[in-house]
Amino acid sequence: MYVKTSKQRIGIKGEEAATRFLRRKHYIIRHRNFRIGRAEVDIVAETDEYFVFVEVKTRTTTSFGFPESFVTERQKKILIEAASTYLSDKQHIKPIRFDIVSILLEPTKLTISHFEDAFWSMA
Repeated sequence: MYVKTSKQRIGIKGEEAATRFLRRKHYIIRHRNFRIGRAEVDIVAETDEYFVFVEVKTRTTTSFGFPESFVTERQKKILIEAASTYLSDKQHIKPIRFDIVSILLEPTKLTISHFEDAFWSMA
């Protein structure tokens, strides 16, 4: 039986919290943990206006910085490539957007920050 690491359990809790948060904002969740090649998109969602590709970052402390600051340029590039592949076989007429949902999972409180249009693609 595979036992998840503490870091993986924290990430799963963060993604679950982000999904609940986005649903409360009336986002339609299309996929969670969608894999395309080497890329994984944490959440693929849809609003009335956009297809939204969401990177979720969860931390238990801000000692080393806020969760959103841990999205690297490499991760952004992979997410953009994954979005392009995801949409290539779908008919869509909506623009796309890349969001970051930052989760601070402290022992006594949960803080969620949503950065809409956090970065964009030149493609």
